[in-house]
Amino acid sequence: MEETVHFELSIEFLEKFREGIESRNRDFILSSLENVPAADITLLLHNFNEDESKYVIDQLDTEIGAKIIIDLDEDVRERFLRNFSPSEIATFVNKLDSDDAVDLLSELQIKEREEVLAGVDSPEKEAHILDLLRYDEDSAGGLMAKELIKANLNWSVVQCIEEIRRQRENVSKIHAVYVVDDNGILLGRVSLKKIILSEDKVKIADIYDENVVSVETFVDEEEVANMMQRYDLEAIPVVNVQGKLLGRITIDDIVDVITETAEEERQLMTGISADVEENDSIWLLTKARLPWLIIGIVGGLVSAEFIKFFEEDLTRIVAIAFFIPLIQATGGNVGIQSSSIVVQSLANPTIFEHGITKRLFKVLIVSLLNGMVLALLVFCSNFLFGGSINLSFVVSIALFSVVVISSLVGTITPLVLDRFEINPALASGPFITTTNDIIGLAIYFFVIDLLI
Repeated sequence: MEETVHFELSIEFLEKFREGIESRNRDFILSSLENVPAADITLLLHNFNEDESKYVIDQLDTEIGAKIIIDLDEDVRERFLRNFSPSEIATFVNKLDSDDAVDLLSELQIKEREEVLAGVDSPEKEAHILDLLRYDEDSAGGLMAKELIKANLNWSVVQCIEEIRRQRENVSKIHAVYVVDDNGILLGRVSLKKIILSEDKVKIADIYDENVVSVETFVDEEEVANMMQRYDLEAIPVVNVQGKLLGRITIDDIVDVITETAEEERQLMTGISADVEENDSIWLLTKARLPWLIIGIVGGLVSAEFIKFFEEDLTRIVAIAFFIPLIQATGGNVGIQSSSIVVQSLANPTIFEHGITKRLFKVLIVSLLNGMVLALLVFCSNFLFGGSINLSFVVSIALFSVVVISSLVGTITPLVLDRFEINPALASGPFITTTNDIIGLAIYFFVIDLLI
């Protein structure tokens, strides 16, 4: 068994490797990357252009090259594949599981895709790929791989072991054997441990477990991820509406889904409206960031007009203006805290199905306690630094009100967005900040007019 090398990407190694590519030193490249995991090679190649990376991959084993290509980000892979001919891409497809092969082929033009499929060695794999291409990429059908081990209910343990051996080249990871009837309907699963420990003549019907969690092909990828997390599964079978076993989804694909979802929500929460990376074009980066910045500007202009409406109060008591940043910042922070907690909770789709009134009451109690502490802190600080008692009282009342209302707005907004099937992460960024800025100002000046 080959030993995996601990790979460290240093500046010195990067420069030597660049020289090796420029001089077309094949021996140096192969010795440098010997036993290095494909994921680390992918990280290394991000530092080189498409032509340089292609030269490196051409020197490596086809199986390693296939892993490297499938590890690339989608936008990078799409550009990268333009350097390969359909026949070269077909050699990589031959080494990939059907779900990864579909991910690769879906980024090609239809004509090129057909040319690649013509170069696939196995008619069975070609049929698997064509079957998977019809599913939406964000559904369970689009995530699943067709390669799996299944055993008929009436087989003996010996027959099951023979099937495992027959499929050893096609199925890279065997988590369990799925049990089906004569019509291919999923009945359950049997662990490898039970198969190994059972007598040869024992029937699969006598040792399989009927309690198997499965998903249908149309189920959304995020729901699949939730199910696998909830039941701590390494793989989950996929069935059609009749219950026929079609494929399986493994944990590595779900990790990708979770990572992509978290990245998307993080970008939305920071005001980036598209999936972009730092190495994308200036136009793409600008287009992704500008919409929410414009919304922020609009919110700022509305706030400015709001303040202008109370110009007489500001002229009469100039000190009022000193506390405007405090009110706005506190409202924004409280709103983001509340909405972020709700967005995290919404990852469990059943958490708000029961007891939503109880949860809102809990949010209210927390906001009242936080509001009282912050209001008391501001009142004491302002009083100690020689501020007016009346103004200190007004600012404290306003701050308390802002904390309570911003907390409720931050809690309710993602719930409303989720109800209308809009990504609730929108409520955790500039949207909630801008909204609470305006609400905070309205409360502040309302309290001023009421009490001064």
